[in-house]
Amino acid sequence: MKNNMDYLTIALPKGKLFSLSADLLAKAGYTAEGLSDKSRKLVITNEAKKIRFIVSKTADVPTYVEYGAADIGVIGKDVLLESGKDVYELLDLGFGRCHLMMAVPKAEKRAKLVDYDHTRVATKFPHIAEQFFNKHGMQMEYIKLNGSIELGPIVGLSESIVDIVETGTTLRENDLEEIAYILDATARLIVNRVSFKLKFDRIHQLTEEVKKVLELEAQANQAKQGA
Repeated sequence: MKNNMDYLTIALPKGKLFSLSADLLAKAGYTAEGLSDKSRKLVITNEAKKIRFIVSKTADVPTYVEYGAADIGVIGKDVLLESGKDVYELLDLGFGRCHLMMAVPKAEKRAKLVDYDHTRVATKFPHIAEQFFNKHGMQMEYIKLNGSIELGPIVGLSESIVDIVETGTTLRENDLEEIAYILDATARLIVNRVSFKLKFDRIHQLTEEVKKVLELEAQANQAKQGA
């Protein structure tokens, strides 16, 4: 399958952002029969509306968009920054909220951040972590992990971790404590730079329709809170 001018191709990430992304796009009028992250079909097409969905691993979404295999994608800001891909960021979608932070074992907590200089940090986000520590004049050894980052300090692989946190439950259950905030992250709508020019009308229309849905949902939430 090659991307072409007839279709608007949208890359969605498997996992926790999938259903939120698919629901939002469906409310804006962009859907396809059988669209599910459990589907064995990796490309799902709505021929009537000329929309294609690519369902991919989260970390691959920015790559599909940068190289034009997808015109548009939905991805967390954390993954987008870590990828370093050259894409336009169109919208902050507001969901999937979390933040990136540094955490250490409570029992081995040091007095100051710089006291961890020249130690090992386990992370899925070595590029973001390196930028953060460089700002603080710290040189660290980065150990890239893809699974449970919290294991790093528990088994002696690293002195600290840099990871995303939503509620902090996993940190508490593993006797880890957040000691430094790095950045906030939410889901973002991204677009390929060439597609943005060649398919501007369709992409602009999608963006405006998604904005309307987000605004209506925000108004509904405010009304609930005010009731």
